[in-house]
Amino acid sequence: MAEDGRSRQRRAVATRAAIIEGAAKEFDERGYVGASMDGVAERAGVTKGALYFHFTSKADLAAAVVARQHEVSRAYAEVAHARGRTPLESMMWMSQGLAVQMTTETVVSAGIRLSTEPAGNGIDRQDPYTDWMRITADLFREAIAVGEVDARWDPALIGRVVSPAYTGVQTVSDVLAGRSDLFERLRELWTVLLAAFVTECTRPEIPRLVAIIAPDAAITPDAAVVADPDEPDGDAGPPRATHVTSG
Repeated sequence: MAEDGRSRQRRAVATRAAIIEGAAKEFDERGYVGASMDGVAERAGVTKGALYFHFTSKADLAAAVVARQHEVSRAYAEVAHARGRTPLESMMWMSQGLAVQMTTETVVSAGIRLSTEPAGNGIDRQDPYTDWMRITADLFREAIAVGEVDARWDPALIGRVVSPAYTGVQTVSDVLAGRSDLFERLRELWTVLLAAFVTECTRPEIPRLVAIIAPDAAITPDAAVVADPDEPDGDAGPPRATHVTSG
């Protein structure tokens, strides 16, 4: 009976993961308003009964996609932070990694869309934004401490400005070019922002720093894995995972 229980748990975890993946595709392609529970069930390859067993509404599904996007993005951020030799390098690697996610990770693209669509006001989506503002502020606080950024700037203010600016750039890139020019637009954004923030001794480094934000960056962080946090341990088999790279 214990073995049967573990088998049921594995199936439930696999079904939930498949539903979230299917929902990400549905939301990414059709948006919150256009997405349907029937469409999610079809993409996930599950019955409507199984779908409603795990998620009672479209809003619940959207919240799960946003939460999963946040998990994946945090894993990318950890790799990027470790890769940078200075706080500003870490910030550029984070920007590069997020651009990679937006162009290759459906769950991230869907989560970003859900987080920015007015129709998604009922979705719990504040944590990703507040977390990115905090992380950005912390990095700029470190950058001030090591002399990369002018100490006259308030790190919290920079965090509140940078995160919405990044969101705006990727949104416009999506609308106008399907994100095909996202890396170029982000390099432009950071060229302008860094010119305002950095100290005079760091200013000559701006071209090198923004060059990190490229789909084929010469230096890439080591691979990391974002495993489904609900995956059971033991003999459940290899975890479902998203392989994380920043290049």
